[in-house]
Amino acid sequence: MAQSVSVEMDLKVSPQKLWGAIRDSASLFPKIMPSHFKSIEVIGDGNVGTIRKITYGEAMKGATHASEKIEVLDETNMTVTYTVIEGEILSIYKVFKPTFMLLPGADANSCRLSWTVEFEPAGNVIPPSDPIKEGAINTFKAMEAYLLTTA
Repeated sequence: MAQSVSVEMDLKVSPQKLWGAIRDSASLFPKIMPSHFKSIEVIGDGNVGTIRKITYGEAMKGATHASEKIEVLDETNMTVTYTVIEGEILSIYKVFKPTFMLLPGADANSCRLSWTVEFEPAGNVIPPSDPIKEGAINTFKAMEAYLLTTA
């Protein structure tokens, strides 16, 4: 049975700036959060069908790697959906499919981020959702802090 977890947060960067960072996350994540992301290899042109092979850092307990495939990419509406197709997470979830969407914020230098992950547990036990939410929040807060310090 499919489930979902959502995180919505206001960030102090423009939607365009954060969208650029999300689109460039293969190079930014290892720089911003090296203890979480050792490397991210992109196979494809960054559009639908592109695969990202992630090698996790030591902070990602129990996970060494994952591969994600971009399923939906809407530049105009700043939305991307991808599906995890390989990695330890698939021993916990049969399906793990996050979607990011950026919306305008209160002013030109802010945005509202909506992140939802649809998932289906691999077994009969539903894993707790708090670690998923915490991971998303920590990643986006780290992106925001990086973007605010790099102007």
